[in-house]
Amino acid sequence: MITKQQLKDELKQSMLARDQLKTSVIRFILSGITYYEINKGGAGYEATEEDIQAVIQKEVKQRKDSIEQFEKADRQELADKEKSELSLLEKYLPAQMGEEEIKKLVADAISQTGAKSMAEIGKVMGVLMPKVKGKADGGLVSKIVKESLK
Repeated sequence: MITKQQLKDELKQSMLARDQLKTSVIRFILSGITYYEINKGGAGYEATEEDIQAVIQKEVKQRKDSIEQFEKADRQELADKEKSELSLLEKYLPAQMGEEEIKKLVADAISQTGAKSMAEIGKVMGVLMPKVKGKADGGLVSKIVKESLK
């Protein structure tokens, strides 16, 4: 987990090293954290590590969406820039779960809820998401749950 102060320290280091990519990525994160804090409670609210992780995950999702759109539009140079930012952002997140580990958790959640059809996907996701939050891509988790409930 990373704190806001650690990010500020890394920002200073990247500025001194003249690492433009890292500097801009950390600025994105800090800006997102500040925006989150303002929306959450104003000047007195201090983002928790979980809040910071949520902000970083949001940035990661935006980068993935942008990469997909740039590649569809045949704008490889912009897609490459987004990929570079994405790889830096992912360093600030905890290690992601593998597909096999997610499948095991999905199977456990399905047996725990007794879900039998796609109509009960909400029950399964409700049990599953707290266990994988921040550790797995929500889209991948959803895909595996849908495949398991067919």
